[in-house]
Amino acid sequence: MIDLQWIRANTELAKSRHSKRASTSSEEIDHLIALDASRRSAQGKLDEAKTEANAAAQEIGKLFKTGQKDKAELLREKTKELKVTIASLEQTMREANDALNAHWIQLPNLAFDEVPEGKNEEDNQEIRRSDRPCKEASAPHWEIAERLNLLRMDLGVKLSGSGFPVYVGGMAKLQRGLVSYFLDEANKAGYVEYQVPHLVNEDSARATGQLPDKEAQMYEATLDGLYLIPTAEVPLTNLYRDALIHENDLPIKLTGYTPCFRREAGSYGKEVRGLNRLHQFDKVEIVQIVPPTDSEAAHQDMVNHVEALLGALEMPFRILNLCAGDLGFAAGITYDFEIWSPGQSRWLEVSSVSNFGTFQTNRLRLRYRDQDNNKIKPHTLNGSALAIPRIVSGLLEQGWDGEVAHLPKVLHPYVGMDRLTKQDVRL
Repeated sequence: MIDLQWIRANTELAKSRHSKRASTSSEEIDHLIALDASRRSAQGKLDEAKTEANAAAQEIGKLFKTGQKDKAELLREKTKELKVTIASLEQTMREANDALNAHWIQLPNLAFDEVPEGKNEEDNQEIRRSDRPCKEASAPHWEIAERLNLLRMDLGVKLSGSGFPVYVGGMAKLQRGLVSYFLDEANKAGYVEYQVPHLVNEDSARATGQLPDKEAQMYEATLDGLYLIPTAEVPLTNLYRDALIHENDLPIKLTGYTPCFRREAGSYGKEVRGLNRLHQFDKVEIVQIVPPTDSEAAHQDMVNHVEALLGALEMPFRILNLCAGDLGFAAGITYDFEIWSPGQSRWLEVSSVSNFGTFQTNRLRLRYRDQDNNKIKPHTLNGSALAIPRIVSGLLEQGWDGEVAHLPKVLHPYVGMDRLTKQDVRL
């Protein structure tokens, strides 16, 4: 959640940054401040009544000790009235708190100052692109995969439905090899590897911002109140939910591989062809938890990490600074990496690297103690490093020579081959 204390002190700036998003308005900040004022007023009245009741209770004891029974009884009657008042104020406080939280949790993160103005992806700002030339033309990856018997979308439909691929032979090995390569590189960069659950509870989904914003896009195991994770960010970041750590523990760098599950409601046409948009896919995630002063440097470090991976894979790419209208709900700033698809003649996203500031920290209730014993909110960041299916599709299209798909040298030891050839599969 956005930081209320900061908003109280920087109201106009908060309204300006909030209204940069296409779907938001400054009135939502005004309403938040009004609800917060009501909550604080209710809290003040409740505290005052409790203080008065405590003082009366102490005075009653003194009066009885000094034999002033009549005065003590009169004061006791007043404390009964105060108890009724306190009960009423507690109810008012609960209602004010509920109203505040119901509005507060619906508000997205405030866009950072570096985020460009804009309404949608057309307004995203290109930062730079790689020097590697873009291949002019190739068959689309789904045609290559079909020709080589590497991908069976029809079997996925048979087993689960559309958007659930079945990888065959060399393509299955390529996916496994990519996961191992990405994890090895993350380990070299100082990230600690975790294997985490693929289903999480509501508290976890809410803490990282998936709920309530992305509820319609998440698969829910309703009988058990669990959600299939849309990204490893959710369980990895929630390892530190309700934690109080020390400044010396920072930075915290986490990585993990998981399958990811997304309903992708509303996707259609070329957006869902082949491996473009799936309900289940594999991804390696990197997460950092850092002091606020190191936040910007950590974000750049993660961007550099993803850039190095794509460079090693010999893939043409570009980096975009997402405009406010295209920014994710929980992110303060996001850099997207896109690779060139010669088979589709367009750029395809393969990674998002985001800085959330204290937005997730507030929901996680995560704090660290600094050297002066103050409790400080750290910043959280995460990034895809990388999403597997679109990397696979890019490798197929980039490496296709009309007969086989050549693989970059860095993957040869991980896949056990230097090219993908036709699989002799009968099914």
